[in-house]
Amino acid sequence: MIHCRFIVIIVMITLAFLVTACQQPENSKQMSDARSVAEENLGVAIFAGGCFWCTESDFDKLPGVVATTSGYIGGTVANPTYKQVVAGKTGHVEAVKIQFDKTVTSFPELLNAFWPTIDPTFEEGQFCDIGPQYRSVIFYLNPEQQALAEASKEVLAASGRFDQPVVTEILPATEFYTAEDYHQDYYIKNPLRYAYYRNNCGRDERLESLWGVSH
Repeated sequence: MIHCRFIVIIVMITLAFLVTACQQPENSKQMSDARSVAEENLGVAIFAGGCFWCTESDFDKLPGVVATTSGYIGGTVANPTYKQVVAGKTGHVEAVKIQFDKTVTSFPELLNAFWPTIDPTFEEGQFCDIGPQYRSVIFYLNPEQQALAEASKEVLAASGRFDQPVVTEILPATEFYTAEDYHQDYYIKNPLRYAYYRNNCGRDERLESLWGVSH
């Protein structure tokens, strides 16, 4: 009996270890990937495209992106919480900070990838998420990023793709506050809840109608 109980305990410990190991590799991988890129080759970009769960998921798929962090930017309250931000009273926007390998991708390529993940004509938020905290914004970190973002927006606006104006803002980056841990890699940690949210929000359906591409 003691021998059987000992085996059960060992099995339970092993299973617990395996579950823990399976839950952690993505964050660990991202940190490892970012560290493996030489500092001079590591670029940073910040995009807001509505719910940061979705923006993070979309950018994680891109070659050259080595880390993504969900957070809050553009507000007037220090160290805001999710509850404060979603109430829409701090001035912050849900956004994602992207670290990328400049030898693999570039800021213009990230811009080109960003536009088809949002509705750039919707001023009141994004998709089912309404409020200024969900509006689309490109936050630039230097004059070069500002010029590239403005040129990219002008090209899109002049393309004739949309009947309505392109309202995505281009703003200087302010302090970026990392969101609570449970928001990081949400689409990996909670795949069913994430899929349910994204589907019911009508995000992909709207994107396909706007851009003709599936996500």
